[in-house]
Amino acid sequence: MFDEAPKPVEDGYEFTLEQDSLANAMGLRLPNRSLWMIQGEVGSGKSLVSQRLVFGLLENGSKVLVITTELTTRGWIEQMESIGYPITEYIASGRLLIFSRFGVIAESKDGVGLFDVLESEAIEKSDVVVVDSASALMPTGLETIEQVNVLQKLRRVCSESRSLLLTIDPTEMDAKLLHKLRSSCEVLLDMKSGFVGGDIKRTIVVTRFLRAAGPVQSSVGWRVEPYMGFIVDITAVS
Repeated sequence: MFDEAPKPVEDGYEFTLEQDSLANAMGLRLPNRSLWMIQGEVGSGKSLVSQRLVFGLLENGSKVLVITTELTTRGWIEQMESIGYPITEYIASGRLLIFSRFGVIAESKDGVGLFDVLESEAIEKSDVVVVDSASALMPTGLETIEQVNVLQKLRRVCSESRSLLLTIDPTEMDAKLLHKLRSSCEVLLDMKSGFVGGDIKRTIVVTRFLRAAGPVQSSVGWRVEPYMGFIVDITAVS
């Protein structure tokens, strides 16, 4: 468990890594007290991008809580290790906590919603909370006032020098609630992919990035190599 509350970070959270230039292309720092969102369908790479951000945040001193709805705790750790992001020392030191609705092994817990997992004590002692994939936990069939209440609850999590990163699959969510989320967040990344010359090309479209500390590119091409991690495709940056 984290042993102390996060310290205020007025100029945002650094996520720079020596092995790639993502931070240089995307604002240098992620804003604090903010809602960040990565949107993409299955296979678009939103989880991989969130893992890159997590490792960058850890390497630059942040305390991170990861809540995964797609992998076991062990599976999430193994995924990070397989792409060259060693995190065992951060877990051992308490700088990284990982919660899974499957636990350590694949035993799903039914009836768990987004705000059930956001009531953990660890939330208050983390700098950044990552929920991957948050859309799997989102309530459905809400009236307009209930959708506003969802946004207010998310903002409450971000109210005390803390940021919240949600990965979202639009096919899993109510369209109106998704629209409100997109309109509200400070950082909005849309995952795009397509075939070029027989190869799949992946792009992060930076739809919104408020309070950036440096230049923000409109799109960033990328790929992931085993044991090398995230690689920015400099031929696809604009």
